[in-house]
This record gives sequence, structure tokens and C-alpha cells, in this order.
Amino acid sequence: MLTAFPKSMNGPDTPRLSGAIPFAPVSQNSVAPRVGTRTLPALEPTWQVVVLNDDVNLMVYVVHVFRRVFGYETERARRHMLEVHEQGRSVLWSGSREPAEHYLHALHQWHLTAKLEVHV
Repeated sequence: MLTAFPKSMNGPDTPRLSGAIPFAPVSQNSVAPRVGTRTLPALEPTWQVVVLNDDVNLMVYVVHVFRRVFGYETERARRHMLEVHEQGRSVLWSGSREPAEHYLHALHQWHLTAKLEVHV
């Protein structure tokens, strides 16, 4: 009779997983898998939501939109607004593509100039 554990481990107090076999005997003909031959899936790129400067929207309005769309506190929204005003652009959010597209659409609904960029 083959046992999964040595006799000293086959008592009634031995913890067991329900329905699981602790290990299977290894035959002499089995081949061990090669180390390092597994291919890893490619990582999904990070998308950035970038707001660009325009001459149409007031600074107060831009701060209001950042607070409504991204839930930013007033000070953080103001910092991003000043970055847009002084540098011409600001990265407001980065992550996977679907939420980035959602944020881009929301910014366009508020009539802000925005775009998506792939961050590598």
C-alpha cells in the first residue's frame, strides 16, 4: 500500500486538505521542466491624460473642472491649472487605457483641450 505521508504522519490528528492529494509519486521517466523557458505576457502600457493650454477657458473654470472630473482638492486642481497655464500642459492621470479614455471624454464634455499619450 502506498501512503502519501510516512506512517508517523498518517494519524487522525494529521491536518489534511479535503480531497487533495499531498503529492504524487515521481516516476523515473519523468522530465523536470526547464528553468527560464516560460514566456511572460507583455505588460499593458500606461496611458496618460494630458490637458493642454487654450485661450478660451478661464482659470477658475479649469480648476472647477479638475475638481469635478478627478475629485481633486482645490489646491491640487490649482497646481495642475497653473502647470497648464505656465508650461502648456499637465498630466492629470495615468493608468490603464479604458479609464483614461473615460477621463478624456469627460474633459472634452467640459470643453477642455486634452489628449491621451502612451507612457513607456
